[in-house]
Amino acid sequence: MDTSAKGAELRRLHTDPELLVLVNVWDAVSATVVAGEPQTRALATAGHSIASTFGYADGEQIPLDLSLSLVERIVVAAGDLPVSADLDGGFGDSGETARRAIGVGVVGANVEDRLRPLEESVEVMAAVVRAAEAEGVPFALNARTDAFARGGDRPRDVVLADAVERGRAYLDVGATSVFVPGVLDDDAVQHLVGALGPQRLSVIGFPGVPDQARLAELGVARVTYGPLTQRVALTALQDAARGIYAGGGIPEGTRPLN
Repeated sequence: MDTSAKGAELRRLHTDPELLVLVNVWDAVSATVVAGEPQTRALATAGHSIASTFGYADGEQIPLDLSLSLVERIVVAAGDLPVSADLDGGFGDSGETARRAIGVGVVGANVEDRLRPLEESVEVMAAVVRAAEAEGVPFALNARTDAFARGGDRPRDVVLADAVERGRAYLDVGATSVFVPGVLDDDAVQHLVGALGPQRLSVIGFPGVPDQARLAELGVARVTYGPLTQRVALTALQDAARGIYAGGGIPEGTRPLN
């Protein structure tokens, strides 16, 4: 597929009634492994995991050039699969960052509002949409609101109302979906889907979030796993190291990676 075809496919996967399940990757080898699974329909990067790979903290501490260089390798490893990249808060210029990401083959992105004032946040999202339109690439903007992630001790109803207001505003300027990370229970997911519409809500699969079957039943568009997938891999590595130091060897069932 060329970039435009990948973009159209990623948009379709978000709006299709079937839940889009994305296993987050953080480098070329993790992308190769996940892309090789027959059920994989697209890949999503995890910004936290990419930053950690290079020894940086999360939150745009990693230089954009360095991050995009690794994202480009992920795009290559993905082959014909579309790739959605985590672009954090836009690195100071969300439109230009999106343009550069499209330049390395990305056809979708998470962009965070970080609870900036609403008008400013809307412009951050609108700039991404304009950049994709200027590049002539269908683009799946998964506009992230941190209403829950940075909600602090605000009452739950206030946080939900904020997420809805922000989400609707981002959809109005062209976002494909609204990403609301947090430990959302069934009632919260129902409320958000009811307010934003079916196949518009994106969530992260934290423990405590409804399972995939229930998310699909409720009309959620997309579920991802953020840095949790890297934690799974590093837990396995740590366990293997402990076993080796204890006199053991490589765990049984370890598969060759081709």
